[in-house]
Amino acid sequence: MNDMKDIFKLLVLCAMTVWTMTGCGGSDARIKQQQAQADSLLNVAYQANEYKRLETLADSLQEAGLISDVKACYWLGYSNDKMMHKRLAEFYWTTGMASYIPDYDKDDTEVYAEMASRLAGLKCTLGEHEAALKVAQMAVSQLEQLGCDTTSNYTNLIIYIGYCQSRYGLNKKTAEESLEKAYQQHLGYLRKQPSSDTYRLAIIGITNICYDYSDLNDFKNLLFWVNRYDSLVNCYDKAGLAPEPYTDKQRARCHVFRAKALEGLGQKGDAEKAFEAFRQTHYGQTPEGAILSADYLMFAKKWKEAAESWSYLDEYKKQYVDDYSLENIQLTYLNKYQSNLKAGRSDSARAVAIDILAHLDSAITISRYTEAIEQETVRAKETQMQEEKERLKVQQWWTRLAVMAVLILALIIYIVIHTRMASKVKKAHEALKVAYDQLEETTAVKERMESELRIARNIQMSMVPSVFPDIKGLDMYASMAPAKEVGGDLYNYLLLDDKLYFCVGDVSGKGVPASLFMAQATRLFLTLAKQAMEPAEICTRMNDALSGNDNKTNMFVTFWLGLVDLTNGHLTFCNAGHNPPVLREEATENYQFLEMIPNPPIGILPGMEYKNEEVETIKGRPLFIYTDGLNEAENKEKELFGDERLLDILSNTQFSSAQQVIETLGAEVEAHRHGAEPNDDLTMMCLHIPL
Repeated sequence: MNDMKDIFKLLVLCAMTVWTMTGCGGSDARIKQQQAQADSLLNVAYQANEYKRLETLADSLQEAGLISDVKACYWLGYSNDKMMHKRLAEFYWTTGMASYIPDYDKDDTEVYAEMASRLAGLKCTLGEHEAALKVAQMAVSQLEQLGCDTTSNYTNLIIYIGYCQSRYGLNKKTAEESLEKAYQQHLGYLRKQPSSDTYRLAIIGITNICYDYSDLNDFKNLLFWVNRYDSLVNCYDKAGLAPEPYTDKQRARCHVFRAKALEGLGQKGDAEKAFEAFRQTHYGQTPEGAILSADYLMFAKKWKEAAESWSYLDEYKKQYVDDYSLENIQLTYLNKYQSNLKAGRSDSARAVAIDILAHLDSAITISRYTEAIEQETVRAKETQMQEEKERLKVQQWWTRLAVMAVLILALIIYIVIHTRMASKVKKAHEALKVAYDQLEETTAVKERMESELRIARNIQMSMVPSVFPDIKGLDMYASMAPAKEVGGDLYNYLLLDDKLYFCVGDVSGKGVPASLFMAQATRLFLTLAKQAMEPAEICTRMNDALSGNDNKTNMFVTFWLGLVDLTNGHLTFCNAGHNPPVLREEATENYQFLEMIPNPPIGILPGMEYKNEEVETIKGRPLFIYTDGLNEAENKEKELFGDERLLDILSNTQFSSAQQVIETLGAEVEAHRHGAEPNDDLTMMCLHIPL
């Protein structure tokens, strides 16, 4: 081993000599001039927002040796981030941070700080707060050791640390101290060097703090930081360094943050004044401003105004290529649907829901395709970088070996030893890489599936009512709890004057196929009920639409549909293979199952004619409808909840409201399971028309 070290030292010494003799190093002045020209080319592309050109330049200049690996990785990550290739940006920035050599180059240290700040911000955007915290803490420690802790990028890394600490429920005081430290440092930089870049970096930091406290609904701290945010923007404006559109946008953001904070603190009058100030800004009158304001309006439960703001979504999204990504569906279209629904704009809400369903499958497909392309690109880049390193390594060594002919014997010995060691390392590396790739692929698939199912669950839950009629003479409440991420249960209602249609259903199977069949059944129910059809006719037409050759998956739905006259309590209903509802008897006030005709479920027999049944009146008699996830709920010993237990609980519980019935039975089912996982979806509805 000592002989090996000696040979290596000898080769390094000879290489340095040859490098000097052959002039490979060139003059310092010429190298600096070329590097300055390279930086100028990159800056021109950056200023012009030509991100593809910026990526090509960074790649070419790195290959020519005119910019460092650290700087190349920063610009490659920046350009891909702007082109919405987030995983590629993450790859380049992570690679660049790993390539950074402390104390090697001052310029690289500044690039390292900027790269760490952007990588931490990207991971926060992706929701990877633990990874963002590690990146920020590592970079802060490195910069402090180098004495480079007096820059705005260092300060914003401190902000990301406080941001992530608050997200993980760590010591609240520690997080607040981190944010206060960062703010005071920003003020110090502004006093020393009040430039436009310094102001903007400070504003970015304060904006991130406000978004953090807004997301956490910490309204007291949010209001505190909004005041600082507003003061900072005013100082920037008074300094004469800020363009008007920039300060107008920042003031608009301040007003929206302030409105939400005041609303959360119960100061509704002041919140409305702050929001009115937002509307007076130029930015507040743009489509982008309208989308920003929707968050506050939904928080304040101003549903009609929120629905108006979301009406600008189509105009706002024109500037983006990825209109119907999973992220956009979750963050915008679902909120647009909710706002229209709660504003009473059922037609608009239904149109948004149909739009979501029409694009959901393609959005999932595009998401998978895009992620696969980015992962393949990352692998190709890793291979390309490795091959390039190997090529340069061989080229450099052979060039110098040709000059160092006098040391050929020592070189041969070195190459033999080096080759043997490299072979062992390469085999170990290849084995490790195969295992790592397999683990990475498995993890990525799992995370992608979980994300898609979570979004599908949100969409499904948004399609069943969460608000019930608030009218005299009717007490109604319902709930649905899927056993898995998505399920096949459904419930809905439609109020036409003094007539109320209501239904509960259970689709065969579970998962995404069941949820799509559930969406079809829900849509058909609402469409047919609006035509004032009888329950039996609705079931007959639904069966015609959902059975036969079009039902290639042989799915079906058990369905119970009722129509009640709210003036006299007369109930007309049709049962399609569903569990019998429970109705309180007039004489004994005990609950009994409703006797019904045994009709088959919808979707099995084409051409089936369903029949109506009637109850003279259900006034003063609570009606309870449910799916078999209730009576067939199992505990760890596989014991069923059972029909008798259901009747016993209802008969021995004093009725106070429909919601109380649902919540009581929900708690009883949980107690029965005693920690066992749900074996089926659970949906319940209770209806009461007082005497």
